[in-house]
Amino acid sequence: MPSIDIRRTHNLSLPEARAVVEKVAARMHEKFDIAGRWEGDTLHFSRPGVNGQIAVGSDAIRVHAELGLLLSPLKGMVEQEIRRKLDEHFG
Repeated sequence: MPSIDIRRTHNLSLPEARAVVEKVAARMHEKFDIAGRWEGDTLHFSRPGVNGQIAVGSDAIRVHAELGLLLSPLKGMVEQEIRRKLDEHFG
């Protein structure tokens, strides 16, 4: 399975960074029906065809996702969209 692994530094406090990820997660759920659950400072998300996590650190965000067979051909587009959202919220 193809995977996406992106790390982005930020200058927010941990609670502020987590709030931004929570907002993005709510949008992902609304738009793509992706379910998420927090374990500590890591948001685990899944839906058929994708599983991953967004780890919120004191100075960086790390997004890791495993794409299923049907989403494999869209890896570049999915990765580009994740980078765009990270730039928008943490750039």
